Amino acid sequence: MSRPRRSLPTAPEQAIAPDLPPEALSRTEAVATPPASPSRPGADDATTGSPPSTETDHTADAPAPRTEADDTTPVSPTHPETDGTSPHPVDETRPLGRILLFGVQHVLVMAATPISAIFLMSATLRLNAGLTVDLLSAAFVLSGVGSLIQSVGFWKFGPRLPFVMLPGGAPLILFLAIADAHGLRVAAGAVILTAVFTFAVLPLFARLLKFFPPLVIGTMIVIIGVNLVKVGAVLVTGRPGEHGFAAPGHLALGMATIGFTVVFHLVLRGVPRQLSVMLGLIAGTALALLLGDVSFGHLGQGGWVDVPRLMPFGSPRFDVLAALPLMLYSLASMAEATGQTVINAEAVGREIDQRVAVPRTVRGDALVSALGGLFGMPLMVTSGENIGIVRVTGVRSRFVTAAAGVVLIAIGFLAPVTRAISVVPAPVVGGTAMVVFAVITVLGVQMLARCDLDRHTNTFICAVALALGLLPILVPDVYQGFPATARILLESGVAVGAFVAAVLNVLFHHVGPALAARLSVRPDLRTEGTR
Repeated sequence: MSRPRRSLPTAPEQAIAPDLPPEALSRTEAVATPPASPSRPGADDATTGSPPSTETDHTADAPAPRTEADDTTPVSPTHPETDGTSPHPVDETRPLGRILLFGVQHVLVMAATPISAIFLMSATLRLNAGLTVDLLSAAFVLSGVGSLIQSVGFWKFGPRLPFVMLPGGAPLILFLAIADAHGLRVAAGAVILTAVFTFAVLPLFARLLKFFPPLVIGTMIVIIGVNLVKVGAVLVTGRPGEHGFAAPGHLALGMATIGFTVVFHLVLRGVPRQLSVMLGLIAGTALALLLGDVSFGHLGQGGWVDVPRLMPFGSPRFDVLAALPLMLYSLASMAEATGQTVINAEAVGREIDQRVAVPRTVRGDALVSALGGLFGMPLMVTSGENIGIVRVTGVRSRFVTAAAGVVLIAIGFLAPVTRAISVVPAPVVGGTAMVVFAVITVLGVQMLARCDLDRHTNTFICAVALALGLLPILVPDVYQGFPATARILLESGVAVGAFVAAVLNVLFHHVGPALAARLSVRPDLRTEGTR
């Protein structure tokens, strides 16, 4: 039963999430917006955590330090709608049937990613049908295991937030390049080496998180959202140069799916409204079936059970030089994990310490990636694809994505289910994905809106980072004339945008004020010396 809503003052942040309770919205703002500090000279960096005085106070960029030993239980601010004893909405359990239903919604939106990743591997490396089926089974099982680790969490692994895990897009391309140049066994070994490398450099990366204030994180989130919207659009249109690119029928099917989702969200209430994304996808598939764009020819092929095969290419071979591209990319992946962890926590209204939660996310990625290397998979990464679903539906429980993990594992073992999901046409999945991913962009804009962009310095930092971060997304292959090693990082718009924003933030809000203060003191010292 829906709760009566209390009226709240109109605010831009509230307009994009009508399904969240007003109390939760107010809590989200309270968590994300620190109390205003007294104005003083040089306070241009108030929203970015820079020191107001000549002393360098880097701890202002982040909450007070916590040790990971303090994080053995979920960080759960009391829910203001209760008497203080009820769990945070992230930790709330729901009836099993409803949790599974919401979990299936997440799976339907994200299922195209592992399927397309394995089909691309199969086509590029010319794998036989049996090996392709084994890899597809492994992709679903590992995605499910990763989603469970990140959602439920154990020891120092998993941030206990509603996350899903998928085979990475850019890591897949690097995996294919290594396999083409050095063989599949070396590629599998490179994945394992990269996971070990991630564990090794994580302590150093965690110390740098204080240089990622909301201005930097918000810029990253906008770039991530735009990049994901492009991914969804490519599912609708196809790639330029391919046969049938931007076919009117495919565009119409994608737009119709978006229209169905909007109608369901407009007319439905309660639980059905929270399922509007899944209902829109189902309606789009039904329309595609009526138009003859759905093929059932492969549903009856193959057996009933698939089991992932351990070391399908043989024993991994370890070559550090061959693995170097993936190792370099892992640095960009850690930066992306930072942004996704922060925006996920903000979307569900949970207060986190970045220096605790982000390393837990990265460790989960590295652990599942190491397992993936043993099953012939590329790097596995925690995905931001489901954050939009969380925001659109207002269902914030991490047990929903844990249920999605269980469903993914079941799909990995049940071959007919995998084949049935693959029936959904790409334009339908793309239309749904565009809406969900665009919400992530809005969340980034919402975070930036709290960073006092009226101040010229903050606007300049954000503008330069967006320009350079969006360049490789909007103009693919712009760096094709550069050395292959440099392209690994330059072609990751998220990594470029995060690096530029972080460096400019340090220059303008840390180094610049310190130098200005030092120069202003020197004349006084010279005057004292003459006396």
